[in-house]
Amino acid sequence: MRSKQKWIGLVIVVGLAFALEVCADDTASEIKALREQIEALDQKVRLLERKKELETEESVARAKDAPQVSIGQNGFVLRSGDTNFVLKIKGVLQLDSRTFAHDNPSTLGNDGFLLRRARPIIEGTVFRDFDFQLIPDFGGSSAQIFDAWLNYRYRPELQLKAGKFKVPLGLEQLQADASLPFNERSLVTDLVPNRDIGVQIWGDIAGGVASYAVGVFNGIGDGRNNTSNADFDDDKQVAARLFFHPFKKTDLRALQGLGLGVAGSYGGFVTNTAGLPNNNGFATVGQQVFFAYTNGVAANGDQWRLSPQAYYYYDPFNLLGEYAISNQDVRRGASAAKLQHTAWQISVGWVLTGEDASFNGVVPKHAFDPRAGGWGAWQLVARYAELDVDNAAFPLFANPNASATSAAAWSVGLNWWLNRNVRVLTSFSQTKSDGGGKSVAAPGPVTKQDENVLFTRVQLSF
Repeated sequence: MRSKQKWIGLVIVVGLAFALEVCADDTASEIKALREQIEALDQKVRLLERKKELETEESVARAKDAPQVSIGQNGFVLRSGDTNFVLKIKGVLQLDSRTFAHDNPSTLGNDGFLLRRARPIIEGTVFRDFDFQLIPDFGGSSAQIFDAWLNYRYRPELQLKAGKFKVPLGLEQLQADASLPFNERSLVTDLVPNRDIGVQIWGDIAGGVASYAVGVFNGIGDGRNNTSNADFDDDKQVAARLFFHPFKKTDLRALQGLGLGVAGSYGGFVTNTAGLPNNNGFATVGQQVFFAYTNGVAANGDQWRLSPQAYYYYDPFNLLGEYAISNQDVRRGASAAKLQHTAWQISVGWVLTGEDASFNGVVPKHAFDPRAGGWGAWQLVARYAELDVDNAAFPLFANPNASATSAAAWSVGLNWWLNRNVRVLTSFSQTKSDGGGKSVAAPGPVTKQDENVLFTRVQLSF
């Protein structure tokens, strides 16, 4: 009996061992198959991850090379992915009004609205280092090209500009039209050139601590624009300017906005009326001529100009001043003279709402939006200027009964910067003339009494 039980137990043990071995073989096969499936899935995951990495790299590469477009308060900008090519579209639009009080009956009809400036601005960069700008103007009585230049920017300290642009001389003249504190520039601008055609080497040193410009231009008269886009004389004019911000990189915050400079020009003319001032004379703030050369007078000989200049900006306060000398050889028939005219101005401003004043205007902290309680920035401005005509101009080269020997103008104004792009200006100017006023011939009616004019402007710039 016991022997039988042993055999039964042995059979059971052998059966169990066989069953376990069979199960082990099945489990190993299943584990092997499962491992193979896991490895296959892992390979697929790796392939998918690599594919995703490649797609991401390709997407980044496409985004890097794709053109970029931005629209904002600085205009419309198109830029290549590598930023080597840039196109900017900007503009300035100014709608003015001039209202003259107590006019001489001979000068009536000068009140009204005018489109002072309407300028689309196209500028940009090609091949990283070449900048350009094109500005036509559709304001006034005819369309014309104001700026058209190409600039090679080797380094900030060394650049070369060629084309039509502002002559580096008058401080207020170099201020952008959209940033002027008044509708019109001061009497000093009567004695400096505006835009001319030429070539200029210029640059900013030490991040703007010093700047310089030296150029050779066709040469134009005081207050003139080269509207013909051509030369009218074989002689050329050299202009140069040095300007310093001595405390810009120091810790003296109260002096960081101090700028000091001097500019000048030298050239010559050969019996040409285009070498004389704009409209052959000098204009008031209201753009009425108060001094004019007699018919037959021409620029003939050397001309040189000198203009020391300075400004100071500190928080909401600003102060700007400049002096100009224009020495001009003139001829009328057999008579010749060397005339020296001088002018100076000083202007001050205070941003009532506390924003910082700057040479480039004011940026409101809170743009105009009554629903959000924003009212923009308000700036109070004042200016005084004088221009003195050389007494040697009378009586051979100018009529003392018609033209003034000097003029003095004071102006006050209030600027409302609704936002960075829209501004409203209101100002009042009075110009007093000394001399003239005894002739019905121009500019006699203008010089007979004080000029009192109220200006307004609505401006869009971007």
